[in-house]
Amino acid sequence: MKRLRPTLTLLSAALAGLASTGCQPSAATDDTPAATAEAKPATPQLTETVTEPKPPQEEAKPKHTNRLANEASPYLQQHQHNPVDWYAWGEEAFKKARDEQKPILLSIGYSTCHWCHVMERESFEDEATAKVMNEHFINIKLDREERPDVDKIYMTFVQATTGSGGWPLNVWLTPDLKPFYGGTYFPPEAKFGKPSFTDVLRQIADAWKTQRTEILNSANDISQRIGESIALKAKANIKLDPLWLDKAVGQFKSQYDPRFGGFGNAPKFPRPSLPLMLLRHAHRTGDQDGVRMVLHTCDQMAAGGMYDQLGGGFARYSVDEKWLVPHFEKMLYDNAQLLHLYLDAHLISGEKKHADVARDILRYILRDMRHKDGGFYSAEDADSEGKEGKFYCWTEAELKTLLTPEEFALAKRRYGITLHGNFEDHSDPDPLKNQNVLSIVDPQLSDTERKLLDSATKKMFDVRAKRVRPHLDDKILSSWNGLMLGAIARAAVVLNEPKYLEAAEANLAFLRRELWDAESKTLYHRWRDGKRDDVQLLDAYAFLLDGVLHLYEATLEPKHLQFTIELAGTMKAKFYDEANGGFWQSVHTKNLIMKVKEDYDGAVPSGNSVAALALLRLGKITEQKEFTNMAEKSLLLFSDNMTNGPSAVPYLLQALDFLVHEPRRAVITGDPKSAEARDLIAAAHAAYQPNKVVLGVTGPVEEFAKTLPEEKVSAVYLCTGTACQPPTSDSLKLREMMASKTLP
Repeated sequence: MKRLRPTLTLLSAALAGLASTGCQPSAATDDTPAATAEAKPATPQLTETVTEPKPPQEEAKPKHTNRLANEASPYLQQHQHNPVDWYAWGEEAFKKARDEQKPILLSIGYSTCHWCHVMERESFEDEATAKVMNEHFINIKLDREERPDVDKIYMTFVQATTGSGGWPLNVWLTPDLKPFYGGTYFPPEAKFGKPSFTDVLRQIADAWKTQRTEILNSANDISQRIGESIALKAKANIKLDPLWLDKAVGQFKSQYDPRFGGFGNAPKFPRPSLPLMLLRHAHRTGDQDGVRMVLHTCDQMAAGGMYDQLGGGFARYSVDEKWLVPHFEKMLYDNAQLLHLYLDAHLISGEKKHADVARDILRYILRDMRHKDGGFYSAEDADSEGKEGKFYCWTEAELKTLLTPEEFALAKRRYGITLHGNFEDHSDPDPLKNQNVLSIVDPQLSDTERKLLDSATKKMFDVRAKRVRPHLDDKILSSWNGLMLGAIARAAVVLNEPKYLEAAEANLAFLRRELWDAESKTLYHRWRDGKRDDVQLLDAYAFLLDGVLHLYEATLEPKHLQFTIELAGTMKAKFYDEANGGFWQSVHTKNLIMKVKEDYDGAVPSGNSVAALALLRLGKITEQKEFTNMAEKSLLLFSDNMTNGPSAVPYLLQALDFLVHEPRRAVITGDPKSAEARDLIAAAHAAYQPNKVVLGVTGPVEEFAKTLPEEKVSAVYLCTGTACQPPTSDSLKLREMMASKTLP
C-alpha cells in the first residue's frame, strides 16, 4: 500500500517527531518485531530464597484490579492488575468514549509478545503513566490473536502512515473508532531524539483539546483513503495465466541467501508458503536449482538456534541472517506449516534428517502444546523470569558441571559452546551474559559419538525441564488448530505413524465438540477454560476446511468429507462476496470501520489463499463446481497481487498452480479401514506429488468414483482429467506411478 501522509498541522507540529518511534521494524510488514536494542531493559523478577520453614502466608492482594480480570484472553488477563483503567474491545468502552468525547487509546498485542511485556513493565505498570492515560483517554486492550480482523484494520493504518508496523501496536482513535495517530513500542523516557510515551500521551491529549476538528477531519480522510486503497472489485477480461507462476518463482529466487539459506534479509522468517511454492514449481518444471535452495534452507534452519535442538519445534524467527539467535517464542501456526515443509523435503530428498525434524516438531507439539482432550494451545512465550530466551540458553560452566568430560567435549564442539557465549543479546541491553544458544556447528558424528550425544542431550533436556518455563498461551484457536490438524494428518500417512492419526482424530473431535455448533453449522474462533467466544472469522473456516481435507485424504472417512462440505457451505454463506469474489475476513461489521479481504500470506497465510486452495481440492474430490468457481473468482480478484507483488501471496500462487495444472486423482476402492486400503492410502502419499487428491468411493465423492465396482480387495484408479490408468492393488506400483512426471 502506498504510504499515506497525515494531512494535519497537528501531526507535523504538535506531534513533531512522533512518527518515528524508534522501535518500529524497518519493513512495512506485520511479521517483523517492533523492537530495537534501544529499549530500556526489563527488570528481572527475583525469587526470594527461603532458608527455614515459615508459616504459610496469604498472597499479597494486588493493588489494582481492572475489568480485564473478567476476560478469557490470557493476554488481557496479563494486564488485569495494571493501574491503567483498561477496557476490553466492546460497546462499554465505545459508549464511554462517545459520552465523554474522549479519544481512545487502543493497545494491541498478544500474550507471548516480548516487547508487549517490556512496554507493560515500563509504562502500563507505572502509576504516573497510568494516571495520564486514565485522565485523557478511554484505554482498550485487545488480543490480536482473538480479533485479527480488528488488528488488521489498525495495523494497516499504522503501516500506511509510518511505513512500518509491529506489536505492541498502539493506536489513538476518535470516539467513532477512526484512527488518527499510531505507532508500536514507545520508550518510557525520551532518548536518541525519540519522545517518551508520556510525551506522546500529553501532546495527543493537548491536540485533542485544541485541534479536535482537524483531528476528526484527518481521521475521516485517512480512513476513507485506506478503505479505498484496500477495496477490490472484480476485473473484466482477466485470465489466469500459468506464466505468473514462473515470474513469481524468479522473484522468490532473487531473494535467496546462498550462504545461509532463506529468502530475504535479517530478521529472517521461515514463511513456509514461499519454499512450498518453490518446490511445487520445481517438481513440475524440473528446476533442480529451486529444490537445492529449499533443501539448503531447511538444513540451515534445522541446524540453527531457531530450532530447539533439545525439545524440538521452531521459534518464530531468527534475528540474524545465520538462523542462530531466535526470537524465542514458539507459535503453533509456524510449527504446523514447517511440518508440511519438512514432510515435503523428506519426500523429495529421501533423507532421514528431514523426517527426523518433522517427528521432532510433533514430539514437541504432542508433549507441550496439547490439551488433554485433544486441542492444541496457541504459543509459548519468549520470556521466562523476566528475560527473553533464559529457558533455552546455557553457560559453558553449566554444561561442564552437568556432563561427563567426554559428553561436554562433544557438546562443546557440536554446538559451538564458548566461555563468553556465542551471541550478544539481540534486543535487551541487559544481556544473558556468557550464554550460548544451541546450534549445530559440527554436524559430523560417528556412531559412538551419536550415542554419547544422545546421553548428553537427555541430561540437558531433563535439567532444562526443571527451569521456570516460559508462559504458555493456552487458548485454543480453531484457525491455528486447523493448520496443525492438516499437518499431523499428512505426517501420519507420510511417516506411517498411527499415533499421529489418533492425535489428528482427537483434535477434530475436540474442535467439533467445543467450537462447532452442528445445529446452526457455525464455527467459533476461541476456546479456553471450558468457554468459547462468539467470534466468527474466515481464517477459522478456511484453515479447518484445509485441515479436515487432509484428514479425509489420510483416512477416506466419508464423515470427514461431509464435514468439509458443511464448512465450505457456511464459509460461502457468511463470508463470500458473490459480486466480486473473495472472502471477507469477518462477519462482525458493527464496530469495524471498514470491511477487509485479507490477501497477505505472511507468517500465517491469508484466509483467502487457504480457502482458494482448499476449495479447489474439495471441488476435485466432490465434482461440485460451485467450490471451484468460488476459488477461481477469488484468484481473479487478487490477480494484481500475483502479477505485481508475488512475494506477498506465495500461498495464493499454490492455489493458482493447482488450478492451471490438472491434478491427479487417486480413487481407492474397498473398505478404507482394511489393511489393503491403508497400504494404498500410504502409497498415494509416499511420493512428492503436490497436485493430487486422494478419495474413496463412498460419501459425497465425484460420480466416477461412485460407479466403480466393489472389489473384494482394495484397488486404486489413478486418473488425470477423464483418463484413468488400469486399477492396481500393488502399493509399490502406485507409489511409482505417483512419483512419475507423466502417466502413460
